Parts: sequence; structure tokens; C-alpha cells
Amino acid sequence: MPQRLTKTANEVFAEAMRQINPDVVAAYPITPATEVVQIFSQFVADGKVKTEFVAVESEHSAMSACIGASACGVRTLTGTSSQGLAYMWEMLYIASGLRLPIVMAVVNRALSSPINIHCDHSDTMGARDCGWIQIFSENVQESYDNFLQAVRIAEHQDVRLPVMVTTDGFILSHCLEVVEVLEDETVRKFIGENPERKSILDVENPFTLGALDLQDYYFEHKRQQAEGMKNSLNLIPLIGKEFGDKFGRYYDFAESYKLDDAEIAIVIMGSTAGTAKDVVDQLRDEGKKVGLLKLRVFRPFPANVIQKALENIKVVGIMDRADSVNAISGPLYPEICTSLYDSDKKPLLVDYIYGLGGREVREEDIQLVFSELFNILKTGKTYNLKYIGVRE
Repeated sequence: MPQRLTKTANEVFAEAMRQINPDVVAAYPITPATEVVQIFSQFVADGKVKTEFVAVESEHSAMSACIGASACGVRTLTGTSSQGLAYMWEMLYIASGLRLPIVMAVVNRALSSPINIHCDHSDTMGARDCGWIQIFSENVQESYDNFLQAVRIAEHQDVRLPVMVTTDGFILSHCLEVVEVLEDETVRKFIGENPERKSILDVENPFTLGALDLQDYYFEHKRQQAEGMKNSLNLIPLIGKEFGDKFGRYYDFAESYKLDDAEIAIVIMGSTAGTAKDVVDQLRDEGKKVGLLKLRVFRPFPANVIQKALENIKVVGIMDRADSVNAISGPLYPEICTSLYDSDKKPLLVDYIYGLGGREVREEDIQLVFSELFNILKTGKTYNLKYIGVRE
């Protein structure tokens, strides 16, 4: 029977890794993700897993070791955050370009400078085009469930791409919530055996991996990589439904919350979705037609899902927990705009930057956003971007 326990997101990441029992974990600690690999390394020391744990000297080396391990055909996991993810930058592209199904727990944290150890999404948004599938978590339960599903997604023969599963730093990584943890054997049956892949250690059947690839074939190989990402659009909801059929918690690209008859809505990712749902409930009690779309999967970007979910909404506020600085908005806003470009029904859109560096997001902040969206509905006048909760 599943157990109901009180855990942080870091703890459930480590617990999921233990249940998966990977062949290799290579990692370097970084706040606020340190606990993930620290707890897992204790599992290794205690003999609770058969994993080869590689303690490296940097995050760049961690991903390099993961690439080498995965190229040998073995199941490989890791974890990092913020500057560590940025330090992996070169290797992230190599992992995806070589079609290696590495799964990584990423604890979202602001990128320096100034130095900050708290949550925003600037780290994973900076890596949004490196060829990794990206799954965001609203709460501790989703952090656990998403990580288990990520292994199936990454290793599927039609995808074969790395996956990063995110959780918000300190907000989820260090805060306790009640979570349902599955039995070890149940997890292993859901995950299944590591699918057989070619191994660079198979000397009887040698092959080239990561060779120089110039004008003659580079384009074709990148096209194949893009096709793998496209294939994941079909696979992700299937894995989410299978998970739901087995364990009662269903997952898709996004979650629509009271959108059916909504005139006003916001789009949001991560832990703030929970706060926003409370505000939606309050406004609904006042008779206001509001709703919310929580985006769970950012890469691949589910444009058709977004378009269908928002086609009947009149005004939409996009909540960005990262700032592109040199663009007209945060990174989520242009993706939503592009998704709606061909729609016959285009809602008015406005972008809100919020919560940078761990700035607290209160219900009053979300209420202010909805208030402004109602004003836009009334006047028909909108604007591109506004910062919420900052001292201007």
C-alpha cells in the first residue's frame, strides 16, 4: 500500500531516485538542491541501492560523467540548481544531441548576479532551448510523480531525450507537505527495465558516438533530435494517463482550473499555481468568472493545448517568474502569443513578471493581477508588461 508521509520536495526526489535504483548518479552539491544527492548518497552508503555514485568536482563534470555513463547504455540520474545548471550549459546540449535519456532533478533558483539562493525560474528558462524536456511541479506530490514519469518519457524509443523535472527552491524543496509515496515494487513495475540501447563499451559491435559532424550530416541529426521532441508530444499525456489509471493522479501538459465559463484567466507555472487557485476560488465565490491554466510541461511547448484552453477567454494574464531583460516580456509570454497567433479567437494578453529572487507572492498580488485584467476587459486597453511586487 502507498504510504502517506510528510516530506519536502528534495526528500521525495531522493526517494524516487532510490526506488528507481539507477545504475549511475553523478552529482555536485549546490543550494538548494544539495539535499537531493546528499540523501541519495546515504542510500548508496547504506547499501539500499546498487548505484555507482560518482562525486565529481563540478556540475560541468557531473553532466559529463552522466553523458559517459548513459552512452554506455545504463540508467543515469542527477540533480542540480541555478549556477550549477548554468555551469552544465555546454554539456546539456551534448546530452540532448546524443539522444541520451538522462533524468535530472532541478531545484529552481535565481541566477546571479547579485548572488541569490531563492526561487525564480531564470535557471531553467535559460536552458529552455537546449533540447531537454522540461516538466514543472506545483507541489511536493507533483515533484515525486513527475520524476517517476520522466524516466519513462526519456527512455521511450521514439523520444530518447533527457528530461529535467523542476521544483521551486525553498518553497517546495525545503517545505514539508503530505505526500503519497508508492511502494518500491510498484514503482519498479511502472518504470520497467532499462530499455536496451547501444553501448560504447560493446567492443564486438563498435559504433561512433559524438563524432565531428560538419555540413554533410549535422543538419539531419538535429532534425532527428527535433523529431524526438515532437514525438514526446504524443507520449507525455499517455504516460500521464497511465500513471493516473494506476495511482489515481492524472497528468497532462497543463491543468485547466475553472476555465469552462471564465472570461478572465491567468497562465502560470510552478508552486504559485497553488496560491493562484485559492484566489480563483475567492473570486468565484464573489460571482466573478475567472480561471487559471497551470502549465506543467514547458518543453516541448504544447501550443495546440494552450490554444484550445484559452480560445474562449477574453483577457489572459501570463505570469512569468523570469525576466528576459532584453525582450519585450518574460519567456513564457511570447510562447503563449505564438500559440494563439492562428486562433480565430484571440484574447487580449498582458505579461506580469513576479517573484524574482524569491520575492514573496501573496494572494493580494494575484488579486491585483485579476483586478487589472478586469479593467482591461472593461476598457479594451492593454499593455505588454508589468512588474508585480517590486519597489519601482
